[in-house]
Amino acid sequence: QVQLVESGGGLVQPGGSLRLSCVVPGVSSDYFGIGWFRQAPGKEREEREGVSCLSRGGSTYYADSVKGRFTISRDNAENAVNLQMNMVKPEDTGVYYCAVRTRYYSGRYPLLDINDYDYWGQGTQVTVSA
Repeated sequence: QVQLVESGGGLVQPGGSLRLSCVVPGVSSDYFGIGWFRQAPGKEREEREGVSCLSRGGSTYYADSVKGRFTISRDNAENAVNLQMNMVKPEDTGVYYCAVRTRYYSGRYPLLDINDYDYWGQGTQVTVSA
């Protein structure tokens, strides 16, 4: 069983920054892809939006809604994948989840659908409000 633990969520004002972290044991070698998703208030699990993903080879992809504002990165020493969120907007509000993919993924295209991932964390709440 893979255990992923997200942290770093909280309340932030519009235009502010937040850094989410997900502890992923074996992050440097055990998974072909790692993704960040968010579930907006009132939405179902199947409606989670893919925010960003990172392939084992280091390719990164972002949803258009966060491109230029969010950055995904891997910290092998800490066994973590981070999501730096800058210039946040109220529509960024939601529960943020990290997920890992154990199946092969080349990294040559975005992987931002929930069905592309095999294991999920419990999520961390992000609220953007004045």
